[in-house]
Amino acid sequence: MMSEAENSCVTKGMDEKRYEILTQNCGKLAVYVQGDIEKMDSKAVFLTVHDIGSNHSSFHTFVEHACMTEIKQRSIFIHVDVPGQEDNAPDLPVDFHFPTIQMLGEDLVAVLDHLKIKFVVGLGEGAGANILVRFALAHPARVLGLVLIHCVSTGVGMMEYFKDKILNWKLQSVGMNPSAEQYLVLHKFGTQLEMVDNKEKLIQDYVENLKKRINARNLKRYVEAYMNRKDISIAIENNLKTMDVMLVTGTKSAHVQAVHTMLARMNKQKTTFMKFDRVGDVVQEAPEKLAQNLLLFVKGLGLLTSVTLPGVDRQRNLPPVEHKTLGAVGRRRTLSMVDYDMPRPRRTSLTITSLAEK
Repeated sequence: MMSEAENSCVTKGMDEKRYEILTQNCGKLAVYVQGDIEKMDSKAVFLTVHDIGSNHSSFHTFVEHACMTEIKQRSIFIHVDVPGQEDNAPDLPVDFHFPTIQMLGEDLVAVLDHLKIKFVVGLGEGAGANILVRFALAHPARVLGLVLIHCVSTGVGMMEYFKDKILNWKLQSVGMNPSAEQYLVLHKFGTQLEMVDNKEKLIQDYVENLKKRINARNLKRYVEAYMNRKDISIAIENNLKTMDVMLVTGTKSAHVQAVHTMLARMNKQKTTFMKFDRVGDVVQEAPEKLAQNLLLFVKGLGLLTSVTLPGVDRQRNLPPVEHKTLGAVGRRRTLSMVDYDMPRPRRTSLTITSLAEK
């Protein structure tokens, strides 16, 4: 039996509704809704899950960006916080059994069931993207498509394992410190951060956000769960063949090679691959490009077909240098404005890749 507590709150100048939804394996999940959930039948519904070292506010900020205005007006965003990762969260109880990444993925269905949501487009970053893949594998009928930023499908490699061991020890013994910060900065921004013009501000803002908002002891438990994840590459190859997926990364990301590894397992006819040049943190450094390609992707699913963003039509008809369109969305019958924005079961594949990958 699910229980719920909800209240309206204001985050970054926008009203959002907060829910606490009880799940089978993860306890209560804090869920934040942007948009009018009473009108979900005429809107696109996105389900977001955040990376380690952050919480739902990272996606909230992206949705609030000016480039997302048209998409936001016709969409609902369901943001999930992993246990203990909310702003200024107290320490999780000592006897709380922190869920595995697999449990987190499987339990997301409780969020949809409680909010009476039939279908979603998953939008996740890093560890959150991995969680959403597991959700899609466990409940494919509830997912129209996946947008996965810096997603890693393999288990933990040896170098990552030892780095995570150091991070966990530091977080457990002294909380946030320079060594832990350096690892999280590397995870967030990638190995080529030195080439970013505003790197000092990016690092300072990110670290200050960690210190002020994220509970270090709780973060350690999320990192540990992610470190203990199982390889899902074979499951993806065997069971994700018919789902539309967009893989997103940047050339400066620490995870770019891992994304290529995942791409090799994907059905190329159903997969969109985006690699942004000179970018490490896609959400923060390239929100306009992400918004444009997010819209192209969901239009291929039959969603938000009446929405236009600067440059989107140009990308569809005259691809710029850095992208190549390999597939096309079929012509649809004339619809009313309301009908245009309603989800439709027929989905087509739109495959985009960087010319650098040719």
